[in-house]
Amino acid sequence: MVDGVRQTRFPAGTLVLYDEPGHHFETDVADGFHVRGKPVGRKRGRSPPPWSMMVYVDSKARDIVNMPRGGPDASWLDRRLQTNRLEYLDRDDVDKLKQKVVRSLDRAGRRRFMGAHEKLAKIVLGEVPDVPSPKILELGAGLGGLSSKLLEIHPTAEVTVTDIDPTFVAEIAAGDLGSHPRATVQVMDATAIDAPDGHYDLAVFAMSLHHLRPALAAQVLAEGTRAANKLLIIDLRRPPAPLHSVVLAAVWPFTGLSPLAHDGFISQLRAYSPSALSALADFADPAIAIEFPTQRMGPTVAVASRARAN
Repeated sequence: MVDGVRQTRFPAGTLVLYDEPGHHFETDVADGFHVRGKPVGRKRGRSPPPWSMMVYVDSKARDIVNMPRGGPDASWLDRRLQTNRLEYLDRDDVDKLKQKVVRSLDRAGRRRFMGAHEKLAKIVLGEVPDVPSPKILELGAGLGGLSSKLLEIHPTAEVTVTDIDPTFVAEIAAGDLGSHPRATVQVMDATAIDAPDGHYDLAVFAMSLHHLRPALAAQVLAEGTRAANKLLIIDLRRPPAPLHSVVLAAVWPFTGLSPLAHDGFISQLRAYSPSALSALADFADPAIAIEFPTQRMGPTVAVASRARAN
């Protein structure tokens, strides 16, 4: 704690600062400090608030904070097809709507023929085909549907199921996963993974990265490739801007009718392109290599890793 402000260590010497819980802030990065808080600039005739500071802003860090979701070279149109507005899933003041969205997503993922969990599980297990008993970490697991499918498909996999939301984790722990002999359930922040270097064969962050602003998304890449041999990111595909605008226009009329449509619309605006993911990886650590296995259809799939000393 510094003057009542909570701190979290970030890569490359950065530091994230938060003030009282429940407050939401704009993001800025400054000379080794990643500051999330109300704007600290002066207003005429007023002194800055007590938690403000005068800082020099590093240009590379500023570039990441302001980077378009379509990447550093995003087109004029692509730069306008994005938002900082939060989904219901990311808010703490709309619990009923949040619960509706997460349960709708979980039900859709568990469908027998059209469910996403089985498709995603096959992508995940395709990254550890030669590991007899892979240790897999799922970050941002929601209600644990993907982890359940991984354990169902792979007879010897060990899965650590995590989410930053204690409510979701408590529900997972009270269900079948909580008593599964090959599952560990715990609260964990994807930007601050509680595990030694290289502890997992694979870390998975599925359909979640778009919820995070660029500096925090870069931290997931840094932490995921530290705690696991590979980090697998699966997220919404960001279409070319002209097609993206058509898709958004088609979904917009339904956003006021369905909480799921509301969050889906915002998710599309917040999705990162492969170019953006490459820039995030480079910012997190130039030693991180990121590849994009060919996927003609479906979500964006990225595999990030870094060389490890023997």
